[in-house]
Amino acid sequence: MKNNNKISSILIAKDEELNIKRCLQSQLCCINEIVVLVDENSSDKTLEIAKSFPEIKYEVVRWMGFAQTKQYALSLTTNDWIFWIDADEIITDALAQELNEFKKTDNKFSAYTVPRLANFLGRWIKHSGWYPGRVTRLFNKKFARFSQKDVHENLIVDGKTGNLNGNLLHYTDPSIKHYFQKFNTYTSLAAEELSKKNKKFSVSDIILRPFFIFIKMYFLKMGFLDGIQGFILAVFSSAYVFTKYCKFWETKNKNNNNGVME
Repeated sequence: MKNNNKISSILIAKDEELNIKRCLQSQLCCINEIVVLVDENSSDKTLEIAKSFPEIKYEVVRWMGFAQTKQYALSLTTNDWIFWIDADEIITDALAQELNEFKKTDNKFSAYTVPRLANFLGRWIKHSGWYPGRVTRLFNKKFARFSQKDVHENLIVDGKTGNLNGNLLHYTDPSIKHYFQKFNTYTSLAAEELSKKNKKFSVSDIILRPFFIFIKMYFLKMGFLDGIQGFILAVFSSAYVFTKYCKFWETKNKNNNNGVME
C-alpha cells in the first residue's frame, strides 16, 4: 500500500486547557494537518488555546458521543493517513521521528499500533498491565472506522496492523479528584454498554470480578513495582469494575420491575 506521504490528526476536546497546548505542540513536527473539535459545552480556555495555533483546523461541535464525534472529525481531514490522539496525550520525539520516516516509505499495513505510557498521580506506570498498552492510533481511513461503543471506543480495521515503537505519553490522571470526576460518567456508560449487549447479571460480577482485577493488576502484572500509585491504581480499578456492575444490576432491576426498584 503506497503512502501519500502526509498524515492528518484528529482530536476532540472539552475543558482541556491544562493539556491541549502540549498535545498540539508535540504534533507540529510530524503531523501535516491537525483537526481539533471542541465541544460546545466546553467552559474553559480550550478553544482559545486551539485558536492560538495558526497551523490547525478547529470547529466547535455538538457532542454526538465518542465514536460519532471522531467519525465526524475524520470527514474533515484531507489525507488518507490519520493519527488519532487525545488532548491528554503527547507524541514523543522518538514517535515523531518514526512518523516522519513512515511518510517517506511504502507500507503493507492498514493501521499501526503504538505503545502508550501512562502517568498516574505523577508516576509513569510501567507495570500493572498498563504498559506497553498498545493502542491503534495511526490508520488509513479508507480501511478503518470507529466502533459504536459508548465508552472506550476502538478502531475496526480491514487489513493487517503493524507496530510502531515510539511511546505515546498519556497524562491520564494528575489527581484523585480528576480520576473520580471521570469515574461516574465512565462507569455509567460502561453499564449502559453491557445492557445494550443484553448481558446477564450475576452476583459473582460484583463479588469476584473486582477481586480478580486487583489480584491481576497488583500481583500478576506486578503493580507493586509501581509504588503506592500501583496499589492505588489496582484498588481504584477494582472499584471501577464493582461500580460498573452495580450500575448494570440497577439497570436490569429497573427494567425487570418496570422502572421500580425493589
